[in-house]
Amino acid sequence: MLDLGRLQRLKLSARPLGQRIIARFVLYPNFYLPRRVKIRLEGAEKIPKEPVIFAMNHTDRYNYWPFQFELWRTMNRFTATWVKGKYYENEMMGRFMQWTNNLPTVSRGYIVTRDFINVLKRRPTDAEYEVLRQRVDRAVRAATGEVVAAVEDGPQSADLTKVLTLGRDMLGRPFKPEVEDYGVAVLGLFDAMMTRFLELHTEAFAKGLDLLVFPQGTRSIRLSKGHIGISQVALAYDRMIVPVGCSGSDKCYPGGNPLAKGGEIIYRVGEPITREELARFRPAAAFVPFSPSAEVVHREAFQGLVDVVMDRINGLVDAPYQYAEDRSSEGVSGSKRFV
Repeated sequence: MLDLGRLQRLKLSARPLGQRIIARFVLYPNFYLPRRVKIRLEGAEKIPKEPVIFAMNHTDRYNYWPFQFELWRTMNRFTATWVKGKYYENEMMGRFMQWTNNLPTVSRGYIVTRDFINVLKRRPTDAEYEVLRQRVDRAVRAATGEVVAAVEDGPQSADLTKVLTLGRDMLGRPFKPEVEDYGVAVLGLFDAMMTRFLELHTEAFAKGLDLLVFPQGTRSIRLSKGHIGISQVALAYDRMIVPVGCSGSDKCYPGGNPLAKGGEIIYRVGEPITREELARFRPAAAFVPFSPSAEVVHREAFQGLVDVVMDRINGLVDAPYQYAEDRSSEGVSGSKRFV
């Protein structure tokens, strides 16, 4: 599973052996030897030579593999890629993810869900998850300086009471309910994990790696509204964002099989969002990415930037992949998103 210790042990490679082995011995034979898959990378000349943040739509499990393959084959570039923390749940899968430079994204939802499973050996129901998230959200509001009145949760099950009051190791951080609230403990763990997550970004850019992000946050054929994480990293690290539209990959990867079926995958690279454009959204004062105060005070700017990113991706994908009418995601919801 993903815990604080696992994050602290993660290391990145400038030329990740895992990516090179997958490219040479899995992707090259799959794409070229049977001539089954045609990959078109359009607009590659727009990619700056310095490390950038690629922002791509996420239609299927593997739609970043052909893109990484073309970056390696034609430009000798490698990436560190955001993936959900749940892909580090299985030990062998976690090793593979680390081996191929995948950065597990940290979320309060993952912490709530994984910790619940650790305590009760089952996934929380939607109602249980909502109660726990409300506790965490109160802690977040309090951390921003908002005066938050104590709220009685009302009658609750023995299972929820256990989660809220049992002292334990919470994914690498002690939870002592006699001295802190459950929501405060989750927020403290999130801050510690996010500190390490950001250190890995510093390491990635220093090694010359590009960062590959799916701003939608989950797989969806139709493009949906973007999340603000990419904005915070781009502004904090002063990195240009390069939008990439992917069309056709879901037809080549219709399920969980990592070997693509025949077809054509088109990657269209858009104009980079330059530092001059980033300046329109950059807060006047320094901020800590993913901190409660930054996400409250600067949310409008962060959302404004990711909206620009998503609009550009929308213009780079074929019609079946463009925005849903209400810009909602077709991906999973509730605690199933996290574990």
